[in-house]
Parts: sequence; C-alpha cells; structure tokens
Amino acid sequence: MDFSSKLLEEAVNEMSQLPGIGRRTALRLVLHLLKQPESQTVALSKALLDLKTEVKFCRKCHNISDTDLCEICASHNRQKEVVCVVEDIRDVMAIENTSQYRGLYHVLGGKINPMEGVGPSQLTIRSLVEKAKNGEIEEIIFALSSTLEGDTTNFYIFKQLEGVNVKTSTIARGISVGDELEYADEVTLGRSITNRIPFESSLRN
Repeated sequence: MDFSSKLLEEAVNEMSQLPGIGRRTALRLVLHLLKQPESQTVALSKALLDLKTEVKFCRKCHNISDTDLCEICASHNRQKEVVCVVEDIRDVMAIENTSQYRGLYHVLGGKINPMEGVGPSQLTIRSLVEKAKNGEIEEIIFALSSTLEGDTTNFYIFKQLEGVNVKTSTIARGISVGDELEYADEVTLGRSITNRIPFESSLRN
C-alpha cells in the first residue's frame, strides 16, 4: 500500500495494530478522522489518553473502574458472599446485561495459557483464594469460556481451594463448548448463571 503522506502512513500503521483492524480498515478510519472537525479528533485523543493514564482497577475484584472500589463492589444491593469468576471486563458486562446475577465478580485478567506464556502468577488467582480462605466467600461461580484454557484455569483454581470451606459451581453448559462468554446471547447466558451446577459434577461430564 503506497502512501502520499508519511503522517498518513504512520497513523494507519498505529491504527492497524488494534485487534481486528487490517490496514485497509485502518486507512478508512484514518481518512474518516481527517474529514471530521479538529475538536472531534482532539476529544477522541483525550478520551484515549485519559483511559490509559487515569483508569483504575478495583482493589477488591480487579474490574476496570474510575475509583478504587468499583460500583458493583460498593453497592449495598449485591450478594457479597457470592463471587463469579470471569476472564475480563467484557464478561462482567455480558453477565450484567442478563440482569440474572446479583453477586460480586472476580476478574482474573486472562486464562492460563502456557503456549502464550500466561501462568497462574500472571492472573489474580492468589487474591481470590485468599478471599475464600478468609471466609469472605460462600460460593464461587466459575464463568470462564468453555475452552481448553478456560477449563484448565477453572480446575487450577478448584485445586487451590481444596480444604477451604467454600461452595464451587460452574455455569450450565447452555454455552457451547469452545464459545467465548462475551458472544453468548443474554437469555442463554442468564439461564446458564441461574441453572449453575456444582463444579465437581462438571468434572465427571
């Protein structure tokens, strides 16, 4: 792809590094931004910079937040003894959209994946186990995607909880094996949360 401007080429190169954005799509987006009023581009740049420099992670659940304690953890209307374990904020948003779950969350920040160099120490597993050992949790719901990496992560956490007085369950398999949680429709996901099963039962299936 030949560019008549080095500035245009640099902008396209940066844009094309985003997930799912090829160079042609990046070029279309950059040209669109060029046509917009300068104030709109400045506002976009400021929003992205503020996101990078000012966003926080909830000290309790590790969800993305504007404050030290996210709105979900700070709410008095949640079941604080029930914690749903998810991969990232997209899964929190997906489950919240079902309006079927009123507990708290614990965001791992990924899944165990040795092929990509992601081990348990790169995730927030330790703080989850500590909360369980401290008696803060009565039930942990595993809501990771039903992939090999998700199942491996579930099982690793389950083994870390041996001897801890906490109930473990997993979402019902209304979610197809291999599917990512964030792409499930709200009705199916809501039913999977409501009809969750003991985690030990999922190991025998």
